[in-house]
Amino acid sequence: MSDGRDRVLARVRRALADVPRGERPGDVPVDRSYRRAHGERTAEETVALLAVNLAEYRAVVHRTAQEGLPGLLRTLLARRGAASVLVPAGLPAHWTAAVDARRVDDLAASTARELEAVDSVVTGCAVAVAETGTLVLDGGPAQGRRRISLLPDHHVCVVRVPDQVVASVPEALERLDPRRPLTWISGPSATSDIELERVEGVHGPRTLEVVLLEASRTPDAATHGGG
Repeated sequence: MSDGRDRVLARVRRALADVPRGERPGDVPVDRSYRRAHGERTAEETVALLAVNLAEYRAVVHRTAQEGLPGLLRTLLARRGAASVLVPAGLPAHWTAAVDARRVDDLAASTARELEAVDSVVTGCAVAVAETGTLVLDGGPAQGRRRISLLPDHHVCVVRVPDQVVASVPEALERLDPRRPLTWISGPSATSDIELERVEGVHGPRTLEVVLLEASRTPDAATHGGG
C-alpha cells in the first residue's frame, strides 16, 4: 500500500517539476477551446436526446403541457400508491393541486427517519444534460434541500423544456453556481459494487420519474410515458 502511494506521489512531483513554487491555479489561463457539444441539434432534438438517455438510465419519462401537469402528477402518485408526498417550499402550488396524497412540507427540523417514511417527492430541477441523461438540482426554491431528493424511494422531477435542457456538461456548468449544493442525478440510485449485481435504491430513490414540461399544448404533445 505504501509503495503504491509513493509511486503515485512521485509521478505527481515529476509532472509538477517545472511549475514555479509560488504559482497559484488561477495564475495560468486554462484553454477552454475543446468541443462543448457533440454535433448540432435543434432544441427539439436536444430534448428528444435527453428523453432517450434518461430512459437508458431506467428513469421513466413523461411529457405534458402546463395544463396537463396537475393531472399527470396525480396519476403518477396514485399509480405508485403514494399516501404522502414531500414538497419543496418553492414548488408552484398548482403543480400538486390535484394530488390526493397528504402533502409533507420540506422543513429544516424534519429528521432523516421522517423523510424516509414519505412515499414520494416532487421537485423541479436546475438544468438537465441531454448527452448524459443527467438532472442537476442546486437547492433552488422548487427543489428544496439536497436530502429530500435522496431519502424518499420515489422521486418525480419536473424539467421545463426546452428552457432547462442543455446539450452537454460544459453548457450545464455555465448555468450552475459551484457554491450551491449540486446533486447530479443520472437515473435511479443504483450500484453494482457487490459481485457486479445491479442493486437499486441503495444511495437514493429506487424509482425516478421525469416529467418534461412544455410551455403550452401542441397537437402532438399528448401526455405519455416511456422508459
